[in-house]
Amino acid sequence: MLRILNHRSLSRFAWPLSVTLSAAFSSGYLASAPSLQAAEPTGLQFQVIPLKLDANEGIAAGDIDGDGQMDIVAGRDWYRGGDWVARPLRLIEDWNGYVQSNGDYLHDVNGDGRLDVIAGSFLPTQIHWYENPGTEGLRLGQTWKQHLLVDTGDTTNEAQLMEDLDGDGRPEWIVNSWRKGVPTRIWRLVDSPADASGAVIKMVPATIGEKANGHGMGVGDINGDGLLDILVGEGWYEHPDSNPWGQNWKFHPDWDLQASIPMLVRDLDGDGRQDIVFGNGHNFGLQWWQNLGSDETGKLQWKEHLIDRDWSQPHSLAWSDLDGDGQVELITGKRYFAHNGSDPGGRDMPCLYYYKWDGAAKGFKKFVIEE
Repeated sequence: MLRILNHRSLSRFAWPLSVTLSAAFSSGYLASAPSLQAAEPTGLQFQVIPLKLDANEGIAAGDIDGDGQMDIVAGRDWYRGGDWVARPLRLIEDWNGYVQSNGDYLHDVNGDGRLDVIAGSFLPTQIHWYENPGTEGLRLGQTWKQHLLVDTGDTTNEAQLMEDLDGDGRPEWIVNSWRKGVPTRIWRLVDSPADASGAVIKMVPATIGEKANGHGMGVGDINGDGLLDILVGEGWYEHPDSNPWGQNWKFHPDWDLQASIPMLVRDLDGDGRQDIVFGNGHNFGLQWWQNLGSDETGKLQWKEHLIDRDWSQPHSLAWSDLDGDGQVELITGKRYFAHNGSDPGGRDMPCLYYYKWDGAAKGFKKFVIEE
């Protein structure tokens, strides 16, 4: 079943699409608001309601129609909060067992107060934005007009993230490549006079590294200096103290992974150092790396802790406080038919879980959302 978590799909095959209302992400089904059980091992209970048969590679949540409720965009369609009926958004071509899209993000591109969609893809080099048609267009089910935002010239794009890296209140477009040894580029969204499409922003490139990328990406303050660093499959880029867009960032080749997107950065054990949680995106294995601090050379040291190895392809991860206890849970699951079924466990049925952090045991406890 089409299982989308946060910004990346847990599936590449056509299954019933849904959204998980309680966590504002899609799990391949509509899951009603959970109830907390008296017996802790039981965890939260979810009702699963299929919505649509489709495939997709991205998701975002926001108020599309201005009614004050959270809506979902997921590839070809958007889903209005409340009834969750699939409504047309854009046309996406199928490609080699995939769909030609790998990221949906919401941003008001033309300054009209309505959320538009920005999206990229795998091999195509263009980033497009899709114009919210407004109240009447949404009511009539019109597809959203496609406009070219920028042609990056970059292909082999595994995924994108949108994060505010420099603290100016506007997110940057961060592109991950599945290829190693290629540049890592950031595209800044900057103000610009309206162009022919009506866009009042443009994307300006900044190359932070010439020869390090690779499958997997995350954003977080790895070294504790208060600045957001960028994690990729081959290591991490250290955010410079000043002028981040006018220089290469120092690269630390601390690992060589085929990791999830995103990789999550968080101080799990409360020691003041930022740890990493990630999945093996095309294999079995979900783990967290404990940050042990720097050695005598200044290189960060890590200790790996296995979270789960019972299912494969945890390609996307997210945090959300599902039970309202003030502590976020780790949410992830198995995609289906990745690489057209050739991955380890690629044809095993999908599943979706959340994991609660146990501070005393310094480990995660697993709970089922759907399997």
